[in-house]
This record gives sequence, structure tokens and C-alpha cells, in this order.
Amino acid sequence: MHKLNTVTISHANLTGYLPKHVHLNLTHIDLSDNKLKGGIPTSLTLLEDLEYLNLSLNGLNGEIPTEFGDLISLKNLSLASNSFSGSIPDSMSAIPGLVHVDLSNNQLNGTVPRFFTELKGLKVLNLENNQLHGVLPFNASFLKRLAVFKVGGNSNLCYNHTVLSSKMKLGIAPCDKHGLPIPPPPSKESSADSESDSSDYDDEDDTGEKKEHHHGPSKLILGVAIGLSSIVFLIVFLVLLSKWCG
Repeated sequence: MHKLNTVTISHANLTGYLPKHVHLNLTHIDLSDNKLKGGIPTSLTLLEDLEYLNLSLNGLNGEIPTEFGDLISLKNLSLASNSFSGSIPDSMSAIPGLVHVDLSNNQLNGTVPRFFTELKGLKVLNLENNQLHGVLPFNASFLKRLAVFKVGGNSNLCYNHTVLSSKMKLGIAPCDKHGLPIPPPPSKESSADSESDSSDYDDEDDTGEKKEHHHGPSKLILGVAIGLSSIVFLIVFLVLLSKWCG
């Protein structure tokens, strides 16, 4: 099939590994949402005309090959929701036409590469839910030209608060002077919980008072009943005494 340039086999329960031999004419590959495993073979990095690559939602693992930069025509890349590890290869900086990059929900580590700022056509960058660390190397002007930017879910990643405003809601903490995430202040929920606890104790006191008020009338009724019984007993005694004396 030498004229084939598009392959789309998604949501098909495909198993096994990515093919080691792929025709060089391919410009579009979508094998998303299957059960593929293993790493990315060298054969895929040889496709100089490839513009679209979607391998998301599979069981792929290993590192993203350093040869990835050879995909010089690539515009849309999604490797999301796999088990890729290692760092994001700097060789990707050699792909000038990248528009959409989604590497989310993997186990990628290392720092976020600065080269993304040099990709003039980049509109979507999703790096959330990985194990990236260090200081985010982006400024506000770069982030504003993106249509989508996601970086949350990287607990050891932080941003320079002198460069980026907290109003941007990046989903990561600001950095301290050592380039480490600043722990968040105690949440209002915990103080609300303590207030709730004290209010619970107050409620218990109120309940106790209510119980005391509730028992008060019972004691009064009991006292009246005893008093009336005593009077009746006295009257009966006096009647019997008068009859006995008469």
C-alpha cells in the first residue's frame, strides 16, 4: 500500500506493539484508545512527512526517543494517558511547526524545557499529571498566546511569582527562594472544622440545658403529686379519726 498516507485505527481494542516497519509516506497516524504496549519504535521517528500522531490512551511505556526531533513536519502530537517516563527530549525543539502537544497523564520527570517558547505556532500545551519538577520557565506573554495550557498535577513544579501572577491559576504553587514549591497555608476548612467542633460542643451544652429544662417540669409534677397525696392522706386520716372519736 505505497499510496497509503493516513492510518486511523482508534477505539478498536488493538493489542500488541507498535509496528517496527512503517511506510514512509504516512502523514497521519491515529492509534488512540487501544491496548497497545511497549515503547515507540525507531520506525516512527523516520517519518519525515508525518504531521499528525495520536497514540493516547494506550499502555505504552519507556522514554520518548531522542530521535523524535526527526519528525520535522509534525504539527499535532498526543502521547497522553500512557506510562511514558524520563524527560521531555530537547530534540523536539527541532520541530518548528508544532501546534498541539499533549503529554499529560504519564510519568514524565525532569524539568519543563524552555524550547517550547521558541515554537511560534504552538497553541496547545498540556503537561498536567506527570512528575515534572523545578521552576516553570515561561513568562506571561508566552502563556497568553496559548489557547490551552495545563500543567497542574505536578506536585514538585512551581512558578516564579515575580514573573507570573497567581491570578493565572496555573494549578501549581509559587516557588520559594530555593526554587521549591511553597506549601499552601492551612485551609479554611480546617479552621471551619475547629469552629464546627466548638459549635458541636456548644450544641451539646445547649442540649444539656434543654435536657435540664426538660427534667424541670417532671420534678415539679412529682412534687405536686406528693403534696396532693399527703393532703388526701391527712384528710382521710382526720375523717377516720373523727369517726373513731365519735
